[in-house]
Amino acid sequence: MEVIRKIFQDKFAGIAFVVLAFLYLIILFADFIAPYSSSYSNRDMAYVPPSPIYMINEEGKLSLPYTYNYIREYDSDLMQTVFKQDRTKKYFIKPFVKGEKYKFLGIIPTHRHLFGVNKGGELHLLGTDINGRDVFSRLLFGGRISMTVGFLALLIVFPIGLLYGGISGYFGGFVDILMMRFAEAVMAIPSFYLLIILAAILPSGMTSVQRFTLIVVILALMGWAGFARVVRGMVLSIKQEDFVQAEKVMGASSLRIILKHILPQTTSYVIIVMTLSVPSYILAESGLSFLGLGIQQPDASWGNMLKEAQEFTNILYRPWLLMPGGLIFIAVLSFNLLGDAIRDILDPKSNVRK
Repeated sequence: MEVIRKIFQDKFAGIAFVVLAFLYLIILFADFIAPYSSSYSNRDMAYVPPSPIYMINEEGKLSLPYTYNYIREYDSDLMQTVFKQDRTKKYFIKPFVKGEKYKFLGIIPTHRHLFGVNKGGELHLLGTDINGRDVFSRLLFGGRISMTVGFLALLIVFPIGLLYGGISGYFGGFVDILMMRFAEAVMAIPSFYLLIILAAILPSGMTSVQRFTLIVVILALMGWAGFARVVRGMVLSIKQEDFVQAEKVMGASSLRIILKHILPQTTSYVIIVMTLSVPSYILAESGLSFLGLGIQQPDASWGNMLKEAQEFTNILYRPWLLMPGGLIFIAVLSFNLLGDAIRDILDPKSNVRK
């Protein structure tokens, strides 16, 4: 609680904390918030612009929020498909409407969504993609992958890195030399290019869940070595402390000393590195998915959604397809600001904060 209080003393770190909390909250309740399911598709409504929401009626009076459906037409002068609003019928936006069935938090079956329109209406807050899928809904579902991949990778990276670095630093000598040379060999591997190669040779029949799990494991196995080296350096210093020597005299085993007395002293550093490491995993997953080597369609991630926006015509005429890139930027920036603030707070040698 003290750390959180100090975070909010820095306005940028406080904003970053609130932004990240908001992002994780909406992806947690994505099924409820999203007006459409992740599998929804209407090919007749491909590349529909964002639905405008009106609160003033034709008479200039305040009204309940409403929107109009789009009509797809071919403009012979422009020689392209255009969408025009069908103003013959209004569709009012209502809270807690009935929609597609889903399981709330993966447990409770329901068909209530946070908002929606009357039956027959179409509401696309951020437009649709080439397959007529609602971009807003897919952003929420895609965030579940893009925003969790880092934490899942850390569950593998940190136990391995802590234990490996702790053993290496505690025993020293030949054990330390041998273990560190192996870690340096792992660090010398160009990780991103290796990821591309491994992702490219994965069987085409793999499901997105299997592919996602494998990406997490690969990212984790590539990231533990650098962390282990830093932990090893900290352990070399900590093992000379009096409380460690006292444990040795009392006959405590080496494993007990490492796990119970040395590694807990690295907690502050671990928290800092965890916060600063998540953005790199988010970018790695997004990069692989953008290249078509990560999460595959029809499943959504911010990376594979952004892939569609690489076409020049989409950038010019369908800017809503760039939204995943904006969310990646916001998430990574927020993690970096928060990690920098936590580092200054937990580092007793830092003079940045007064």
